Amino acid sequence: MFELFMPRLRVNTVFDIDLNELYAKGYRGIITDLDNTLVGAKEPSATPELVVWFEKVKKAGFKLVIVSNNNMNRVSLFATPLDIEFIHAARKPSNTPFRKAMNIMGLTPEQTIVVGDQMMTDVFGGNRLGLHTVLVLPISLHDEGWTTRINRGLERIALSRLRRKGIWNEEEKKK
Repeated sequence: MFELFMPRLRVNTVFDIDLNELYAKGYRGIITDLDNTLVGAKEPSATPELVVWFEKVKKAGFKLVIVSNNNMNRVSLFATPLDIEFIHAARKPSNTPFRKAMNIMGLTPEQTIVVGDQMMTDVFGGNRLGLHTVLVLPISLHDEGWTTRINRGLERIALSRLRRKGIWNEEEKKK
């Protein structure tokens, strides 16, 4: 069961994702979390570096949807100026927002990547549907809300079990 919390790929940031390699493997869409994946939870807009990354994503041929558990105002203020589709109040790890994002992009699970900073929402939700999951390190832990802090505690338990089973090795993470 704990294997459902295991991402297919672990990287430090979204900038470390090899878009060309994933495109060559047949992936065509990216579902990404917002808070602590793309920017800190209290950062209202994209950094210049992130804007360039979004351009690279689109230029590489990927479709993109932001799926966030945060509210309409937060997600809309971030995504709308960037002309990026989004789903707010997603209730991840529910299957519904992931399916809705795939429908928006017109893609199948085999063509879709999920990028996020939480094992309990992004990775678990994506793995349950057979999506390619990518776990990034959280950008700003001190800005997280109480529900995320609870999830982080549950993640520590899951990580402990995965390490004991020999499934989670720290050196696997790409730099």
